[in-house]
Amino acid sequence: MNNRTSANSTDNRAADSLADLAADAYVYGYPLVFDVSMISASMHEGFGSLPPTPFNRFGHSTKLATPDAHFVSVNNDTVYSIAQIDLSGGPLLLHVPDTAGAYYVLQFVDVWSNNFAYLGKRATGTEEGDWLVVPPGWSGTAPDQVRGVIEAPTTVISLIGRNACDGPEDMPRVHALQQRLTLTPLDAPAAHPTGLPAPDPDVPEELRFYERLRVWMADFPPAGPDQDYQERFQPLGLLEEGPSPYVNASPALVKALTEGLTAGKARVETASKPPTGGDRPPGAWEANPHLFDYNLDHLGIGTIDAPQWKIADREASYLVRAAAARAGLWGNHGYEAVYAHTFTDSTGERLNGARSYTLRFEQPPPVESFWSVTMYDTPDYYLVANPAGRYSLGDRTPGLVYAEDGSLTVVIQRERPDDPAEAANWLPAPEGDFRPMIRLYAPGPSVLDGTYRLPPVVAKG
Repeated sequence: MNNRTSANSTDNRAADSLADLAADAYVYGYPLVFDVSMISASMHEGFGSLPPTPFNRFGHSTKLATPDAHFVSVNNDTVYSIAQIDLSGGPLLLHVPDTAGAYYVLQFVDVWSNNFAYLGKRATGTEEGDWLVVPPGWSGTAPDQVRGVIEAPTTVISLIGRNACDGPEDMPRVHALQQRLTLTPLDAPAAHPTGLPAPDPDVPEELRFYERLRVWMADFPPAGPDQDYQERFQPLGLLEEGPSPYVNASPALVKALTEGLTAGKARVETASKPPTGGDRPPGAWEANPHLFDYNLDHLGIGTIDAPQWKIADREASYLVRAAAARAGLWGNHGYEAVYAHTFTDSTGERLNGARSYTLRFEQPPPVESFWSVTMYDTPDYYLVANPAGRYSLGDRTPGLVYAEDGSLTVVIQRERPDDPAEAANWLPAPEGDFRPMIRLYAPGPSVLDGTYRLPPVVAKG
């Protein structure tokens, strides 16, 4: 091997190494970039049926989701109230109304997509109260009347509120609760020096992911062990302060970053899809109660700080975190809610509106709050329009007909059944392929440890 060949091999290995590092950086940074982008969109464009809302104010949905929402796997059980919060101006007082026993949850999420606190029926009860939300490192004195202090890991966070709603006729009650859900500054409001820092607009499109990551990583530092991990991204320019290194990046760096972006995206896409094969029986529902267990450092009020709710391998948690953000940003820990879906019946055949099906629960799913099954089309996963205006069915649905042994048989098909009892338990299906989803709110221990199995969908006839 001559010297030139040896030098070329060394250069190629170095380029491959830099591209691999860029892929790692994509996986590590994807949740931050996606989360902050969604915060910006929520403020300027709205979120689902919520209107655009500035920092430190709640935006409220005014109705349960319907097929015109055109939002992926939209929830038809609860009504959203969402606030994007900037704590760089100081702490905020959060007032929560008494829901008189009705289910609600307020989920606190930092910009790295970590769920770090919960208020609500499961976590803190349903009575009225005030809570103080403070920025990282705050050392002030909380007012006497507050029930607790919630310290945010980052100065910008998302507060995702969900109120259970039993149908359109229940909206006045929910709307009254929404109006009493408020955020107010503890002291005189100060200027917001943080907000959402703007990446350099002159960075080429193919490098903008890394520019966003560089800027937002600097302004919203993660936990100490994560800061140690991201030191390895120094060769990529991600730790540089001041002017962007990507405006006039070298060809070698551009090549490494673009290749890393492609490889990182592929890793996240693969990880965010359900596993195939294995020993899963036909028609088994797919659920992962531990998809959001990647928060290892800041577990506050309402969370469960225990080994079974933490991923043991920190580096492995980065890919799980990215997959969770890709598939279900702002989803809850499994102990708050578990989501399960299926595409096939008990024989492994694809679910399709050309056939009729039953879903028989020998006993109600073991939950402490409530459960539902919602119908979605494919491939968009939108709610399915139907003449009955019924998009989901569950233990709060009025008029369900139970058998003498206490079992419940849900009938899934396009047309309304002729039999009155079946019509009462009817979940309308679309013409083509579909995917139902079961939601279990405050699931019982047997759901979380896997000993409870949801029944399969069975084709009739």
